[in-house]
Amino acid sequence: MQPEKFNHITDAELLQKFYKDHDNKWLGILLPRYTLLLLGVCMKYLKNEEESRDCVQQIFLKVINELHKYKVDYFKSWIYMIAKNHCLMKLRDQKNKIVELNQEATIGINFETDKISIVEKDLLLQKLEAAINKLNPDQQQCVKLFYLEKKSYSEVAEITGFTMLQVKSYLQNGKRNLKLLMEIE
Repeated sequence: MQPEKFNHITDAELLQKFYKDHDNKWLGILLPRYTLLLLGVCMKYLKNEEESRDCVQQIFLKVINELHKYKVDYFKSWIYMIAKNHCLMKLRDQKNKIVELNQEATIGINFETDKISIVEKDLLLQKLEAAINKLNPDQQQCVKLFYLEKKSYSEVAEITGFTMLQVKSYLQNGKRNLKLLMEIE
C-alpha cells in the first residue's frame, strides 16, 4: 500500500479505519505525518538532535501500543501530549541521575559537569580532601566511612564504637563543616 494514495484521507478517517480493523497499516500512513512535529517537540525539551530522533521512534512505538487500548478523537493534540510527557520523563530521569552522582561525589557541593573542566574538578576534589582533613577526628572518621567507603550508619557505628546517634551527629556536623570549609577556601 503506498502512502501517496492516502494523502487525501484525514487523520480522523485513518483512525476510524484503524479502530475498525486494528490494522497497523493505517498507523503507517498516519504517523509519518507527525514526524516533524514530534522532532520539534523533542528538540524543544531535549536540545539534542540524535536523542530527539531516538525519542520520536520511542513515541511511535508507544502510540502503536496505546492506540489499541484507547479511543482517541483528537490525534494531533493527543500525540503532542504523549511526546511532551515522554520528554519530561526523560529529563526527570536524567536530572535524578545527575543529582545522585553530584551528591555522592561531592557531599552536597553542586557543579554542572559539562561546564567545569577536568582540571577544575581535580582541584575541587583536592580542596574537598583538604577540608575533610581539617574536620575533627570523629567527624573525619565518620565522613570517610559513610561517604567515601559507602558504609551504612550501623556499619560506621560498629567500626567506630560510636552510638547511632553520635554517628548521625558527626555526619551532620561534618557535612555542615565541610560546606563551610569549602566556601572559605
